[in-house]
Amino acid sequence: MKIFILIVLLNVSIYAENNKKKQKYVANIVPKIMSVKTKKNRFFYLLVPAVYKVYYKLLYHYNSVKKDLLNGTNKEKIAILKKKYRANSDKELLEALKPHPISIVLAQASMESAWATSRFFVEANNIFGMWSANKNEPRIPANIQRDGNKTIWLRKFNSIEDSVKAYYLLVGKGTAFKEFRKLRVETKNPYELVKKLDKYSEIGDKYGEELSQIIKHNKLERYDIK
Repeated sequence: MKIFILIVLLNVSIYAENNKKKQKYVANIVPKIMSVKTKKNRFFYLLVPAVYKVYYKLLYHYNSVKKDLLNGTNKEKIAILKKKYRANSDKELLEALKPHPISIVLAQASMESAWATSRFFVEANNIFGMWSANKNEPRIPANIQRDGNKTIWLRKFNSIEDSVKAYYLLVGKGTAFKEFRKLRVETKNPYELVKKLDKYSEIGDKYGEELSQIIKHNKLERYDIK
């Protein structure tokens, strides 16, 4: 655990060191005038540290559970996790827990939040456009309605890190992402993986194509853990 914490702190500190001379930004303030370069700098400044932290924690948890399954230990914890992730086998549990490449996370975040400038992000730290069906959780209304006068609600998070955690949980247990989960334990290739995210968006297969273009154009693979 100590080694894991040191790795997290090292990577985050390296990123911070590389950015300390750059303009500092806050999530709930969007400059009125921004060039494309400034918009992206702001996005990476806000998102990368949070995504790294969540990714490393999930990876540590995944490896810990994988070890437990191999050794037949912590069976009660395993049972609780299977129920949480709706996993019917050890294989399905590992598929649910393994975090996918950071390049994909950043690509989706940029797409869903218009590079961290959307109202959902600014007002609710909702970087992935996650909807809310629970009236008892923090949320904000969308500006659009569906099915007549039905209001669409978006989840509200306390922090960007909480939003990233919720996103990984959604992908880890959502029935729409079953094929994606199967593939992410077999490959780390973001261009192959995004093809299985067609159900994340209403635009279907085009969603994966656009994510691929974002990853390639912005060289997001540089953020992936080798």
